[in-house]
Amino acid sequence: MASVVFRTIIPFLLLIGAGLLSRKTGILKSGDPRVLSAYLYYFALPALLFVNTAETSFTSATLRYMAAGVIPVLLALIILVLAHAIVRFTRDLLYLLILSSVFGNIAFFGIPFVMFAFPTREAERLGILAVSAIGIVSVLISITTLELTKLEQATMWTRLRRVLARLCRNPLILAILGGFLAAVARAKIPSVLSSPLHMLGNTTATVAIFTLGASLYGRKYTNIFYALKLSLLRAVFLPLLALLAVTLMNLPPLQKAVLVLMHAMPVAIAMIIMSERYEFQQDTVASLILVSSIGAILYLNLWLFLIGYR
Repeated sequence: MASVVFRTIIPFLLLIGAGLLSRKTGILKSGDPRVLSAYLYYFALPALLFVNTAETSFTSATLRYMAAGVIPVLLALIILVLAHAIVRFTRDLLYLLILSSVFGNIAFFGIPFVMFAFPTREAERLGILAVSAIGIVSVLISITTLELTKLEQATMWTRLRRVLARLCRNPLILAILGGFLAAVARAKIPSVLSSPLHMLGNTTATVAIFTLGASLYGRKYTNIFYALKLSLLRAVFLPLLALLAVTLMNLPPLQKAVLVLMHAMPVAIAMIIMSERYEFQQDTVASLILVSSIGAILYLNLWLFLIGYR
């Protein structure tokens, strides 16, 4: 257990600290982290997702693993909607609870953490498969939820068209679907293409955590205690649902560990940009990302201990 903690906490603290220091010293300016985020979003992560998905053999066991990853997200959505129907809290709170639960940083934070915790090719493959399955569902739910916050300004059909248009332009979803089609067609990617794709993908872990540190610097943080309570949805609620799902489906230990960890990842850093675009709970979202990202470095190791990785 001590070696796993060392492999996860130390690299994350160093990389986040380096990102913060780059802003503190003026090496990076206020808009520079967005450039790094764009590189990750449009190049590094799509390359990683595409090439690894394309090289995956989609057996019944693989599809079962991916289904186990999606189930907790859908369960969380159903539970929150039912709670809203019973308790009758505000719609804005429902939307915030949904986003805080389903929109996790499974790509930029999750893949690096899994790679640090389990430095094997199989663990990396499982992490990418988890992103491929969970990512499509969580992005769909998140964008739909944010569109609903503006529903009174447009018809449902208009909002639906906007959601579909944004999904069709999402580079992560396109990379996953492209890789899946290549895998199903059993198309072999030429080395002249696979090599640079792997090189791009291999930069994801380091750049993602460094960018997280740089992005957290200089923002306005309020309602920290409220954000701490919201962060429990990702720290406790969703991973408990994941633990239930993987236990009932009797998955192997490594698959079980990766899926529980992926559902315990902090709130996605992209929520900052999306909350600004939709003018939705901006200060609360910024504080939520800060609290959940810093806290995850510690509580993720607790989950590792609880599921048997000592």
